[in-house]
Amino acid sequence: MKHPDFSWIRLWAMVKKEFIHIVRDPRSLAMAFLMPLILLILFGYAITMDIKTLNLVVYDQDKSAASRHYVEGFPASSYFSVVASVESYTDARALLDQGRAHLALVIPLHFARDLEQGRTTQVQVIADGSDANTATIAMGYAEAITNRFSATQLGSKIEVAVDNRLRVWYNPELKSRWFIIPGLIAVIMTVITALLTSLTVSREWESGTMEQLIATPVQPIELFVGKMAPYFVIGVLDVLFSVAMGVWVFDVPLRGSFLFLLGVTAMFLVGGLSLGILVSTIAKSQLVASQLAMVVTFLPAFLLSGFLYSIDNMPRFLQVVTHVVQARYFVEVLKNIFLKASPPSFVAGDLIFLGLFALVVFAITLGKFRKKLS
Repeated sequence: MKHPDFSWIRLWAMVKKEFIHIVRDPRSLAMAFLMPLILLILFGYAITMDIKTLNLVVYDQDKSAASRHYVEGFPASSYFSVVASVESYTDARALLDQGRAHLALVIPLHFARDLEQGRTTQVQVIADGSDANTATIAMGYAEAITNRFSATQLGSKIEVAVDNRLRVWYNPELKSRWFIIPGLIAVIMTVITALLTSLTVSREWESGTMEQLIATPVQPIELFVGKMAPYFVIGVLDVLFSVAMGVWVFDVPLRGSFLFLLGVTAMFLVGGLSLGILVSTIAKSQLVASQLAMVVTFLPAFLLSGFLYSIDNMPRFLQVVTHVVQARYFVEVLKNIFLKASPPSFVAGDLIFLGLFALVVFAITLGKFRKKLS
């Protein structure tokens, strides 16, 4: 809805003024274009849940052809590397304590004899549980290798009642980057938009130019939109750059509609930029504004958006809190667009909440902005 005295000429003048501020401020330019690149490279390569190499120490008490064949199955799987063969539990424990091995495989005496006689034999797998995620994955790999070896030993004696064949949709190779990168784009844009705009109003107060703007005929809505518009353009460019990095550098497939992605991005940017200006309006100091922006954007986006940690596994009260975290909805929609090619109807709930967040924060910020200038 237009203000009675709304002027497109004054609005365009404010947009040009803000663009000039950005161009003349190398810090803003670096934050706008270098920070997404740095964060994508750091987080994209550093955050991975793929376990490709696990160190294994072997304590083979049987030393038979069957036990050697069994052990050979571990490095043959490409997941394990046998770092040592030891002669005692003490040696195996020492390697685990030193962090040189993730698993210790203990093969008992009479391993081959029990197999030949058709008796069940047991092997012991000791895992370093200081990293619970790695230990769980390693134990799963070891169990799969053991089951495969057992099947080859028993051969036709196994009677399979259920033929269990697994098929993974959307991410058949279970690459962690495929679901990390879309969420990472949402987290980065949450931080960038809030940080960039959190400095706009506070910079005017610190430099003393806000009083000059108040004395001009510029209306609050014109000043508000004029400050937001340049950062909206920068935000769109950052998203395009981040998507290109995700597709061409990290090989994440973009299966959904690119236009749908741009539409959701525009909705997200309105909420994120409004939140940044709200922070900037409350805090007149650029230092306080930037710190406050990090607290209200980065931490919730990183921890409570479902980017890395499943919301369903969080305590109930935290699940309730996540409903006011804008990044939660953007992360969910981006993952669906990238991996599932979901149409808007499939993520309608997330789109509604994303739109409501943008509308409510925009209205609150505009009201606070008007009051601050009056």
